[in-house]
Parts: sequence; C-alpha cells; structure tokens
Amino acid sequence: MENLDAARLQMAFTLIFHIVFACIGMVMPFFMVVSHKKWLNTGNPVYLKLTKAWQKGVAIFFVTGAVSGTALSFELGLLWPEFMEHAGPIIGMPFSLEGAAFFVEAIALGFYLYGWNKISPKFHWFTGVVVGIAGVASGILVVSANGWMNAPSGFDYVDGKFLNIDPVKALLNPAWFTQALHMVLAAFTATGFAVAGIHAFQILRNKQKELHQKAFKIAITFGAIAAILQPISGDISAKDVAQRQPVKLAAMEAHYETAKGVPLYIGGIVDQEKKEVKYKIEIPNALSFLAFGDFNAEVKGLNDFPEDEIPNVAIVHYAFQIMVGIGGILMLAGIFFFFSNWKKKHWFDKKLFWKIFAFLAPAGFIALEAGWIVTEVGRQPWIIHKIMRTKDAVTSMPGIVYSFYLYVVLYTILTITVAWLLRRQIKSLNSTPISSL
Repeated sequence: MENLDAARLQMAFTLIFHIVFACIGMVMPFFMVVSHKKWLNTGNPVYLKLTKAWQKGVAIFFVTGAVSGTALSFELGLLWPEFMEHAGPIIGMPFSLEGAAFFVEAIALGFYLYGWNKISPKFHWFTGVVVGIAGVASGILVVSANGWMNAPSGFDYVDGKFLNIDPVKALLNPAWFTQALHMVLAAFTATGFAVAGIHAFQILRNKQKELHQKAFKIAITFGAIAAILQPISGDISAKDVAQRQPVKLAAMEAHYETAKGVPLYIGGIVDQEKKEVKYKIEIPNALSFLAFGDFNAEVKGLNDFPEDEIPNVAIVHYAFQIMVGIGGILMLAGIFFFFSNWKKKHWFDKKLFWKIFAFLAPAGFIALEAGWIVTEVGRQPWIIHKIMRTKDAVTSMPGIVYSFYLYVVLYTILTITVAWLLRRQIKSLNSTPISSL
C-alpha cells in the first residue's frame, strides 16, 4: 500500500469514528438540560434520574471525543505536512478558537458534574447549557476549517506561494455557513434518533417504561425537528456546490453529459467505463431546478472536466443516494412522531411504534457518514480545492501503512470500551430505583 492510500485510509477510518463521538458529545448536553429543566419545574424524580444518567453519557463522549479529536490533530501534521505548512497560518484561527471553545466546554462540564447541591440550582442548570453551546460552537469551527478546503479564501496564491493572508476571511469562507448548518442539523438528527431508538428498545423490553418514554420524547423531538429542517439545508448546500464545485455535483448525480433541463437520478448502478448509470429512476428537469432554481438550467456533466480532476463517481453517487434516502425516511419518521403526538391516537401503546424507532436508531449516523464521504471523496483529487492536490500534500516518510494499522487497533479498542461503558450505564439505569436518588 502506497503512502497516499494508507494516509487517506487512516484519515477516513479515524474520522468515521470521531464524527460519531463528536456529534453525540455535541448534542447530548441539550437533552440533559431539557430533562434537568423539567425536573426543576415539576420536581418529578424520574427527570432527575434521567438527567443524572444522561450526564454520565455526556462525560463519556466528551472524553472519547477529546481523545479521538486529539489523535486527528496529530494526523494532520504526521500525514499531510505539505498541507499544514501552507494551510496552518491561514486556518489556524478556527482551530485556535475551537480549542478555546473546548476549554469552555470542559470547565462548564466540570461545574455541571460536580455542582449538584453545591452551587445555585439555576446556575448549575446554566452550566449545562454552556456545555451544549460550547460543543456546537466547537463543531462549527472545525467545519469552517473543512469548508475552507472546499472554498479556499483569505489569501492570494501567486507562483505557488500563499500571500496576503487574512485569517478572518478564511474563517468566514464561502462554504462555512452551508456546511455548518447541514452538519449541525445532521448531528441533531443522528443523535436524536439514536438516543430515541435506544430508549424505544428499552420500552420494548418493558424496562422502566415511564422513564424511557420521557427520554424518548425529549430525544426524538430534537431529532425530528432537525430531520424535517434538513431538506431545506440540503437544498441550500446543493445550490452552493453547483456554483463552487460543479464536478462534485456531477459526481453526486453521476451526470456525464452537459445539458439543459437535466433529470434527477434516484438509485441506479454506475458504469464508470461506459460513463452511464443503469437502472435509475429519472425525475425530469429536477436536477436543473434543485441546482439552479430553474427547470431548464444547464448542468455541466463529468465529460466536460479533465479526467484527472474527476473523483470516484460510483462512491460519491452511492454515498449521496444513501444520505438522501435515509434523510427522507427520517424526515417522514419525524412527521409521523409529531402527527401521532398531536392526534393522541394511542400509538405509544403499540409495539409497532416502538419497533419503528428502535430500528431507525443507527440510520442517522449511517446518513451522516455517507454525507462526509460525499464531501471528502467528492473534493478529490484536491486537498485544497483547485490549489493543492492530495498527492502533493502527503508525507514522504515511509511506513505510514503501519501507522494506519496502529490506529485501527486503537480506535477499535476505544469503540469497544465506549460500547461497554454505555451498556453498563443502561443496565444501571434500568436497575436503580428512583427512590434511591
């Protein structure tokens, strides 16, 4: 395995795991503070038990997110020294601010975890809010740095040199808002449905149904709202990509020929040799409208771009289809939840209701991973779009493949540990009587 392949696989592998830890650590504090607020308002001990259970989950994912995120920071320097040499001075600001947000989150979490019966109840609750806000801010800042890789700005590129650097302009690059909005909604969708699914499964097992129903409603409310809003964010992102990265849009749809009034493909099998998509469903003129707001707009096809600037079309297309397909299912599930809750048709007494949401528990994270594959693979062969190719940024140090194997082992151990801790927390939640609090 050559250095480039090993480096890309290592980054992909670690990001696949880190993004799950980071999203849960970013979103779970909001579930925790809502439950905490309900306890403060009602005095119901069920909410107190749920709050203390969720705070343990927040602590677990804060630690694992910090560990996996720190490893990623080392990887940037280890695997991509040429990238860091030039990009570091430009996008150092979002990473520095992300570090500051992380420290604020850590301090607030310390107050929250150890502040029970020691500080004012209102201030104690507020520290939990700060944990959530700082976590979201941290995520947005990291996504801003990734947005810069897709839409580089804040410098002049002259004769291979990066001049006139403006870190603020780099931070507020043309892609930061659309990517941050899409990512934050995806994080709330994935985490909301995952947490709700876990509690739905416990309800099916007849374990402390009152507690798990309250937990389910809090989590699924966040997840459902985000899932319903996500198509709006997706439309904004699609129009942005159509303007800035038309080759990525063409790869997402496996669209080869430039034309007007281009159809949208649903499904299909990509034949990269023959440059066609078989067995797809076509929606006439839909891609032109989604990309440019005009049913007759021209959309560039892959055949108009140099071969060495086209990403792996099959991977990008399939990942995009998975993301959109699951996103649509979760949106419908969110609408179904709100409709059921509004009509009070006793859906909460039916096993089918809980089975649906238990089955959907991993769906949001599958869509989230697919979305990141679209973003990262769709940008190839560039690490900085139209400025630096990925192959030119990779380290020349031999033996990177062994680093990849080491990271696989370490992240596998980390994942097993987290799974074991969560399983222990769920068992404790189900076995601890409320009267013991």
